[in-house]
Amino acid sequence: MSDAADLAVLIARLTGVADEMGAVLRRAAFSPNIKERADCSAALFTPDGTLLVQAEHIPVHLGSMPASVAAAIEACGDDLAPGDQVILNDPFAGGTHLNDVTLVAPVHRADGRLVGWVANRAHHADLGGAAPGSIPADAIEIQQEGLRIPPVRLTPEVRTLLVASSRTPEERAGDLDAQVGANRLGRARFAALADAPLDDVVAYGERRMRAALAAADDGVWTFSDVLDSFGPTAEQQHPTTIRLAVRIDGDEITFDFAGTDPQRRGNVNAVEAVTVSAVAWALRSVLDPTIPANGGALRPVRVLVPAGSVVAARPPAAVGAGNVEVSQRVADVCLGALAQAQPGRVPAASQGTMNNVLIGGAGWVYYETIAGGQGGRPPMPGSRSTGGVAGQSGIHTAMTNTKNTPVEALERAFPLRVRRYRLRRGSGGAGSAPGGEGIERDLEVLEDVTVSLITERRVSQPWGLAGGGPGAVGENWLLPSGDEARAERLPDKCTVQLVAGDVLRMLTPGGGGWGEPRA
Repeated sequence: MSDAADLAVLIARLTGVADEMGAVLRRAAFSPNIKERADCSAALFTPDGTLLVQAEHIPVHLGSMPASVAAAIEACGDDLAPGDQVILNDPFAGGTHLNDVTLVAPVHRADGRLVGWVANRAHHADLGGAAPGSIPADAIEIQQEGLRIPPVRLTPEVRTLLVASSRTPEERAGDLDAQVGANRLGRARFAALADAPLDDVVAYGERRMRAALAAADDGVWTFSDVLDSFGPTAEQQHPTTIRLAVRIDGDEITFDFAGTDPQRRGNVNAVEAVTVSAVAWALRSVLDPTIPANGGALRPVRVLVPAGSVVAARPPAAVGAGNVEVSQRVADVCLGALAQAQPGRVPAASQGTMNNVLIGGAGWVYYETIAGGQGGRPPMPGSRSTGGVAGQSGIHTAMTNTKNTPVEALERAFPLRVRRYRLRRGSGGAGSAPGGEGIERDLEVLEDVTVSLITERRVSQPWGLAGGGPGAVGENWLLPSGDEARAERLPDKCTVQLVAGDVLRMLTPGGGGWGEPRA
């Protein structure tokens, strides 16, 4: 396709298909987690499984989804008829963590020839396991985290198995059916574009990425950061280091995680696909966010991960927190290294955690990630100001792009009551562009429940940049019967029992500041 305008229109049309898939999935879903929080993603792929376009959904979902499609094609690609779909959630076969269920469907022309693939991923609030929400804080093996599905054709029997594994079977059935419907819609829309030059879209992504890398300086830059812990016990309450060296050489770039600590006996481990997703997000964010997010853009990018490390875990490691917490720290180390390679283009560290809250009672499970502070940002390109731009407050950052569950929807769906919900003043790091503020939230449970918390940045602070100060660390508290005088500090990762009337208080981290603080 020689006409740039025609190519832009084609990319927009294809992206619109993914957007519409996501809208269908949200509207049809049963769970507040998908319907309200939009914890789902959709994308289109070429016949060989190369990422073609994605909607602006969840970065950690989308960057790892090509591994799911590749696994589906390898396991079932030759046995699929028009209308079939492949289901999987196995982190060691293309997945991320067990909650993220991926459906992959082939798209055919009227004559039966393959056009490409559509896929969507949604976080299911419970798929069994040792604790409600399927991310038990004390898990050390993946078997403790719930139902594990390798890539298989979705049949009524497989659907029955998934539904039966959950503490909330009706919700699981509704969410799964919504995923099936989203792929059906995507299949029809994509088939209507069967004659489009899809290879031109992928080639354009590669040209844009190579041009951006060629315009950058060659060199090697290093950075490291830590995860605070990998479980609730004393033996697990010590840091894990992630190390990175970034090398730019002409129009290619390498991210080398050599020296990163080994995978841990806990659930704070990520599979390789999650690490790749964080690399892809950070690189596009820094070089040029308008570079198309497709497989071509990643052809000049090499990601080297030590097998058996915390960024490339091997079975039978538990990986529930890898998708939600390790991904955030991988993003941080990528940004830290790229800040040296591209001065003035990278913000200070954002909150660096998803602040996962999982609560289960009689026949219900609630899951949410709580927002925090964004890092202070350098001046906008072309701006006359040298002071930068303050970080946003109370927002999801980096590898998550979900919304919050509205208080009205939360209290209608679950026996929970929000007692306090406000910005955490003073939590952002100092700087000419201060870090954004975290959130304070008090949540009262109205019946006896099991609570799991999977959080980070409770010891290490979100770092400042260009002379800015760090953001405040987060805090987790239990207020028995809501009594401030009896408040108990909770670990960053724990599974605990609460009784009706208890209050769970979470203070989320602020973002780091950018630039020297003004006098």
